[in-house]
Amino acid sequence: MSLNFITNKVNVKVTGRVATIEMNRPESLNAMDTEMIRGLVCKLKEISESDEIDIVVLTGKGRGFSAGGDIKTMFSNSSESDFYPVMDSISELIVTLYSMPKLTISAVTGPAAGLGFSLALATDHIISDKNSKLAMNFIGIGLIPDGGAHFFLEKKLGETKAKQLIWDGKMMDADEALKLGLIEEVAAVNLQETLDARISDWLRRPVQAMIKTKKILADMNRPYLLKILELEKHSQQKMRETIDHQEGIRAFIEKRPPRFIGK
Repeated sequence: MSLNFITNKVNVKVTGRVATIEMNRPESLNAMDTEMIRGLVCKLKEISESDEIDIVVLTGKGRGFSAGGDIKTMFSNSSESDFYPVMDSISELIVTLYSMPKLTISAVTGPAAGLGFSLALATDHIISDKNSKLAMNFIGIGLIPDGGAHFFLEKKLGETKAKQLIWDGKMMDADEALKLGLIEEVAAVNLQETLDARISDWLRRPVQAMIKTKKILADMNRPYLLKILELEKHSQQKMRETIDHQEGIRAFIEKRPPRFIGK
């Protein structure tokens, strides 16, 4: 993909050695459509090539980090041939973020759900506002997590707890996510102050040594992550063909509990 991709759905601000990438669809709680996903990939690749930037902060404009993938624009009425390129873009985003030779922080306010939560998990450090809500809630519409969520959750929780969290699909507050080890910090009062303190601390450290450790671990884990992303892509397509998924979508639109039948 060309690094000249232009979109108004991703904002970038550089201050000294820190770049802040802001998802810019506040009217939809920064739900990610294909244009935003490709814009994020483009900006991350540009920043990866800069020798001047050491830390990347990922955040969302407005009341939320990201409500997840924008199902209406990305997947509705799409054929299998349309679906796979979208999933490939998601995979490119996750691998680029996870592997980039910078220290990365997700600053979470409001919801970080579904693909939005996967995106946050791909960063090195998650700081959540006290009132944020985090969920791997694909199960509610008869889908499986994507964006490498199976990889990240298994790494953080172990296989058994990862399965339980995915199957439950419940919304967690920041303290619960911290207790489980899914995030690294909860802002006691002000998210920006906590974020600034973390950045200041890191900038006083030998950052290149930190980045080299990240690169070694990322290079080691990359084949496994790529395998998981490929499995998620094909499995998600199968889930989209199920009766339960169609029921989940109808229930969501009609604002009622779904009636799943296991098919």
